[in-house]
Amino acid sequence: MGIALGLVCAGALALAQDPPLADVIKRVDARLVKVYGAGGVRGLAAYGTGIVVSPTGHVLTVNNHILDTTELRVHLPDGTRLLAKVVAIEPELDLALLKIQDSTAPDDMPHFDLAAAAKAGPPKPGTLVLGFSNQFQIATREEPMTVQRGILAGITPLSARTGAFQVPYRGQALIVDAITNNPGAAGGALTTRQGELLGIIGREVSNELTQTWVNYAIPVWASVDLTDATGAIRKVTVSELVEKKEKYKPSNPADRSREKAATVETGIVLVPDVVERTPPYVDYLRAGGAGLRAGLKPDDLILSVEGMTVPTIGAWKDALAGRKPGEPIRLEVRRGEKIELITLTPDKPAAKPVPAPAPKPPVPPAR
Repeated sequence: MGIALGLVCAGALALAQDPPLADVIKRVDARLVKVYGAGGVRGLAAYGTGIVVSPTGHVLTVNNHILDTTELRVHLPDGTRLLAKVVAIEPELDLALLKIQDSTAPDDMPHFDLAAAAKAGPPKPGTLVLGFSNQFQIATREEPMTVQRGILAGITPLSARTGAFQVPYRGQALIVDAITNNPGAAGGALTTRQGELLGIIGREVSNELTQTWVNYAIPVWASVDLTDATGAIRKVTVSELVEKKEKYKPSNPADRSREKAATVETGIVLVPDVVERTPPYVDYLRAGGAGLRAGLKPDDLILSVEGMTVPTIGAWKDALAGRKPGEPIRLEVRRGEKIELITLTPDKPAAKPVPAPAPKPPVPPAR
């Protein structure tokens, strides 16, 4: 009884020490803008949200369709409408940096210090969070953003889709239990109860494993490792995008698709990856390999890995990344007109890759 009462008192004291919620909302709202651009057809919203990250009017938002216009506009919290343009994009983070172009823009805009926010590091699951955005275009001109309260449910690599396409960002994501990712919310701010910036609210997407909608934010401390043609690893971060601004060089698409060192050996040789979206058809199975032991056959089409769809060879490789030898992997395979469920137990990768056998010459027809 005494312990429970002590915990209640401690919780009440913590709440009493927090600034009034109305003050936090007002302070955060002053650092956000409404973004208006392309859209308005086929259900695509022409509005979104942005986070001001510099006193000179740089705005961080999600790299989506509304930026594809020459008439990009932002609405400041006081209702002022100004022109803006895209100055930098990082596809791997699914983020873009805008710059307000109008000469009438304020000289010292209220903004978030992204570098300081990134240094704070990941919050703990269970943290109370606030989501700010212009979802459903509920805010125009000087109207305040929507505010949602929720809990940080977890931090996990994002595996999601928008329609038939994978979301470009595959790094760690902040998963929240509030319905934050609605039309117009992309580019909004996820903060702590004290108004400290934690992440950038992402797109409307569905989880590849459960086929349900997922509400997430890209952390301000997010980073993605890319390997260039020389084998050098480049770390792509949100802080770098904002710090370099107009001088930022986006990642090379070739680096995104470059094959990383395998962590397991499956013994599966897929058909040549010759087109942009080559499906993962089995071409050959190495003798004694995990694929042959599991019962895979040539011409099988691999549909999913642990419930995650793999429509391309690249997606198959991504799904295997980080897997451990000896750890069973559930596959869904199409064989002819039937769907087969197969459990694959991969091996440790060989020191030197085993080459696929050369194709056999055609046998001449009998005379």
